[in-house]
Amino acid sequence: MASGKYDFALAIGGEAGQGVATPGDVLARIYVRRGLNLNTYNAYQSIIRGGHIFLTVRVSDQEIYTHGDKLDILLCLNQDTMNRHLGLMGPGSKVIYNGDISPGDAADGVELCPLPVSQLTNNNRNKLLQNTLAVGAIMALQGLDFQVLEESLTLRFERRGQAVVDENVGVARAGYDYAKANFQSFADAPPVGAKPLAVWSGNEALAMGGAAAGVKFYAAYPMSPATGILHWMAQNARNLGIMVRQVEDEIAVSNMVIGAAHVGCRAMCATSGGGFALMSEAVGAASMMEIPVVYINVQRAGPSTGVPTKTEQGDLWQMLGASQGDFERFIVAPYHALDAYNSLPQLFNLTDKYQCPGLLISDLLISEGRYSFDPETLDMHPAIDRGELITEGSSPNGYKRYENTESGISPRALPGLEGYLHIAATDEHDEDSTLISDEFTNPHIRRMMVEKRARKFSHALEQIDPPKLEGPEDAEATLIGWGSTYGVIKEAIQKLAELGVKVNHLPIKWIVPFHGDAVVEVFSSSKRTIIVENNYSGQFARYLRSETGLAADGHIRKYDGEPFVPHHIVEGVLEQLAGETHLYVPYQEVVT
Repeated sequence: MASGKYDFALAIGGEAGQGVATPGDVLARIYVRRGLNLNTYNAYQSIIRGGHIFLTVRVSDQEIYTHGDKLDILLCLNQDTMNRHLGLMGPGSKVIYNGDISPGDAADGVELCPLPVSQLTNNNRNKLLQNTLAVGAIMALQGLDFQVLEESLTLRFERRGQAVVDENVGVARAGYDYAKANFQSFADAPPVGAKPLAVWSGNEALAMGGAAAGVKFYAAYPMSPATGILHWMAQNARNLGIMVRQVEDEIAVSNMVIGAAHVGCRAMCATSGGGFALMSEAVGAASMMEIPVVYINVQRAGPSTGVPTKTEQGDLWQMLGASQGDFERFIVAPYHALDAYNSLPQLFNLTDKYQCPGLLISDLLISEGRYSFDPETLDMHPAIDRGELITEGSSPNGYKRYENTESGISPRALPGLEGYLHIAATDEHDEDSTLISDEFTNPHIRRMMVEKRARKFSHALEQIDPPKLEGPEDAEATLIGWGSTYGVIKEAIQKLAELGVKVNHLPIKWIVPFHGDAVVEVFSSSKRTIIVENNYSGQFARYLRSETGLAADGHIRKYDGEPFVPHHIVEGVLEQLAGETHLYVPYQEVVT
């Protein structure tokens, strides 16, 4: 509990194959149906069996932006979890575990809650039943009514038959009653919010945002942590009229979406950094042919295979440098899942209007986390602007697909329309699409076409909102972050305010085009600027300097595969304000 509001976090640890996700999912759905805000983070390894998984579930009656700094309950499904994480638990917290596990020495004020699993499950050989037993115990310790859990378990297991439902409800009841009788419940039960909420992952938000934007073709090669988008698209393709293709590799994916977009479909694909490396040539091809298509890069820790189940913001310059040559494209890095949903319709409208590729940067933290949201806040039917798209045939007098217009935007006709014959190729071309590189490369035509394409972006900046400073104007420091650092910076600023330290925040979402003037204005009035990012080299700091000539006063960076939590930012700010360092790299306490 903190600041007079309900703020509760629990963690579930075990190994792959122990069903860690199941109790987390059951509890998450109970919380959101109660109207509580939810934020989860799952730290897991890249193996099917074994390894260590550590799932954190945080709930609050206030808006929350991260999985937080503290734990109230630790559920240990194996000895390894106890050994790794018991030291994280402080006074007032509780540790739930199978009585066969040795707890070790807990800090003063930590209640150890052993469950006689074999006894309470009647020596059932199904080891996953300990998870259900533990969920029952957690519900009792939180002071929640058992009926809520019974309903949730029934919904989860009813497809497997009544016998399975009865078994799980019975075991949960045993855990609930045992905890009630043997352990001290928390003083405050979770409150009831204004109305039930829903829960989604960032990948589901991206997929739904694409569907809302009118995507009719989606292709992908499975690659963590972007695969969840493919799963959602495949599950809902038939109902939404979306063609979904799992393709043999990322090169084929990137070219298939261009083909679909060329014939008039809104088309999208998603991958991670390694897959995007294979896609990058196609991004340039889409630009040369002036075909609107959206590519999503869900970042993970690289380079190469790197740490495939961990998060970082290490692909910014990869996105900036995608493909060769000068070309126009949009690059956006949403702040969180809801922002990702809302960003896709806007990105598609921009790519259609300016006839160029759009690149969206997410990361594992956003995409694989699970979050509460209010379905009523979603715009399920956003405005769709297809730009200067010709969809009906006629007999024009010499159609020029790449006409050198004042705006640089040329009317785009769907292929096959009567009277609109043209060539779509990756070679440079004249206004009428005649290729100029086959026999004689005309330097004047080449210059004209480069300038025509560039001219499209002369007013593109006006189509996106500039970044806005959040927080007090008289702040001691201004934190600058991009993409997924938004939430953790926001909560860190709240914690700093409680310490009497005024800090504000300039979050950056649109990378290209870039509102450099707005950023310069903020810098000119800031006492101290600190850039926060999840990489080693300060990729955004370098980009900012290249676009504006500005260099921040300090940096907070993290590159160990795990995301920031609020106290990392707090400590980094305090040390820099004290003049102890200009580069703070936090120590990761939770080792998974």
